[in-house]
Amino acid sequence: MNKDSSEKIFDELAMIAEKNNYIKPEIYNMFNIKRGLRNSNGTGVKVGLTKVGCVKGYELRDNKKVPAEGELFYRGIRLTEFVKGFQQQRRYGFEECVYLLLFGELPTKKRFDEFKDLLDEWRKLPQSFTENMILKIPSKDIMNKLQRSILVLYSHDDDPDNISVKNLLMQSIKLIARFPTIISYGYQAKAHYFDNKSLFIHSPQKGIGTAENILFMIRQDNNYTKTEAEILDLCMVIHAEHGGGNNSAFTTHVVSSSGTDTYSAIAAAVGALKGPKHGGANVKVREMILDIKRNAINWKNRDMLKDYLLKILRKEAFNKEGLIYGMGHAVYTKSDPRAVLLKKKALELAIEKGAVEEFNLYKNIEELTIEIFKELKGEDTIICANVDLYSGFVYEMLNIPQELYTPLFAAARLPGWCAHRIEQIVSDKKILRPAYEIVDIGNKYIPMDEREREADHFSHLLASGS
Repeated sequence: MNKDSSEKIFDELAMIAEKNNYIKPEIYNMFNIKRGLRNSNGTGVKVGLTKVGCVKGYELRDNKKVPAEGELFYRGIRLTEFVKGFQQQRRYGFEECVYLLLFGELPTKKRFDEFKDLLDEWRKLPQSFTENMILKIPSKDIMNKLQRSILVLYSHDDDPDNISVKNLLMQSIKLIARFPTIISYGYQAKAHYFDNKSLFIHSPQKGIGTAENILFMIRQDNNYTKTEAEILDLCMVIHAEHGGGNNSAFTTHVVSSSGTDTYSAIAAAVGALKGPKHGGANVKVREMILDIKRNAINWKNRDMLKDYLLKILRKEAFNKEGLIYGMGHAVYTKSDPRAVLLKKKALELAIEKGAVEEFNLYKNIEELTIEIFKELKGEDTIICANVDLYSGFVYEMLNIPQELYTPLFAAARLPGWCAHRIEQIVSDKKILRPAYEIVDIGNKYIPMDEREREADHFSHLLASGS
């Protein structure tokens, strides 16, 4: 069979598959199906309990969502309070955040020092792993490389299927320590083998923490400033957890509920985060910004920028989808606390980098989008910037390659996934198994010779374009 014949057959098979898998939207309404696990008022369907994290973006009054300032809690502690605590002392917060999420309480200094030593001990990859898994099998997509690497680490574990709390913690800490090394080396392999750049493999360093190690490993000269490391550390902290209902955390709960191993559950979560509807939003922001700079007449002028944002909303510019990326959120209404925290720190880095003009572009997009929505939909319309608006800008200022945006998100979110996995195994012994309503039943088995007539009829419809 030649390539053209194969292509034609697959085109026909695709049309058959699409026809037989399509369910009309009104049928979902008929059976009161909560699509996307969302209630009719936009709130999430409650499927479990958690102590790990909590997202608050509105109040419910008479079963209606009332806008409110956004709040995010890690183990009951407000994110803003947690960040203020370590920033006031001019120290990094990600390792403390990891401890809090995994163990459910803040560490004493002795416990914290021991914990950081454990992370340092396991930052390096197993013997020959870098050569055999990363360099010999490079991938154009770092998330794909990360997912495969996680599953290979199963083979380097002497007791991979043991789901005792002690073993779960050991596996979690090892993965949290190794994720930054895997994505850094995965990027270096991609840059070398696919982009024809020089190959640099820097060993992770002890005593400098996760954020500094990432900058150390992805940069050719290993150099970075204190402000750069602080803002990357903040990015890691604010992405570490976002409640049990986000797509990747829920995936962790679903897969863990089957009793499977840690590597399978975390690889599944990475697969969920890889999807552009979940982990790739800051990439979309970056692409939109580049489009604005190329095509807006004068993006430094607020009126001209506003005109171009209107074109984007009218599907006349950028990718013609009518969305201003980095604005709006499924839960947050008046504000996203992560965006508020990152915006403040981003200005500090922008001043250091001489990029205040760039910072003002993002700030103007935020302010003008709110203004436009009020003009188009009424003064009561509420929309806020989400964390992706400023995280893409931060990564750009840090000269972090776009291919690493979502892998960095994964490295930051891993502690939350691990905490949810432990909670699922300890507290909820039932396998997660929701129900689906069948809407196509009673079809009859048709003998082979009679099927030909139906196939000929369908081919005739294809040829006629019906």
